Amino acid sequence: MRITVHPATAQRWDDIVAVFAGRGGSTCWCQRFRRPGGTDRSTALRDEIERADAPVGLIAYVGDEPAGWSRVVMRTSLLGIAENRALQRLYAQDNADPAWWISCFAVRRAHRGGGVGVSLLRAATQFANRQGAAVLDGHPVDVDRLSARPSPAAVFTGTMSMFTAAGFHEIGRTYPSRPVMRHLLERAG
Repeated sequence: MRITVHPATAQRWDDIVAVFAGRGGSTCWCQRFRRPGGTDRSTALRDEIERADAPVGLIAYVGDEPAGWSRVVMRTSLLGIAENRALQRLYAQDNADPAWWISCFAVRRAHRGGGVGVSLLRAATQFANRQGAAVLDGHPVDVDRLSARPSPAAVFTGTMSMFTAAGFHEIGRTYPSRPVMRHLLERAG
């Protein structure tokens, strides 16, 4: 089946709900690095999408079925990233500006392992480039450095192999199993 990726707009809210609801159990609704305040997580994401000047994420489809989501925004807009001490040390000498970040992936169980994550990453590089980003970074899990197979919930930031397949390269690590991966962008004019 063909995978297509589109910006996550308010008109696609029902499809976003289908991705998160289709994952089973509780979900963060991509609020882990945002700290949305007193509202519930799904409402926080819906409000953010409705108020945003530009889309804050992407949604992937397998055929016509919503299959995955990823947040892609300016790095400075994610307090949980901007205030992370290990990342601050890594970025102390970084002059990439503007830097964007791909923070999470939600892929429905039926579509895991089928290329949805890599498709989201490739589309995220194009999206961030169109928004004027100089680089797109992410903080996936290097599963080869883990002693046991991680649960799907443990790799919500993606895997190193996904990032490598989408053309990212490692710029440092915050922990032996946590590389920071970067894609240099051509800055659309």
